[in-house]
Amino acid sequence: MIIVRNCFVAKPGHASKLATQLKDAAATAKIPKYRVLTDLTGDFNRVILEYEAENVSEFEARMKQYMTDEAFREKMKGYTDLWITGSREILQVA
Repeated sequence: MIIVRNCFVAKPGHASKLATQLKDAAATAKIPKYRVLTDLTGDFNRVILEYEAENVSEFEARMKQYMTDEAFREKMKGYTDLWITGSREILQVA
């Protein structure tokens, strides 16, 4: 199993809006076992969308699905205006 973390540093004043948008989009896309996290330490305004996948192949298949899912794309519209920088972590569960 792998854990995927999409990590964002939101623009000041936009972290809660970004967190809400990510929650709505994840629910619309039916992402299993997801959660949205906000950081209490470290970078200010950090928002993380974390979810599980069985392996990298499943992750890749989901990414392809999200690119063509119109409802998901609608929920994500404008999200790039809410953050300054972002990164993705893909972690193997030991």
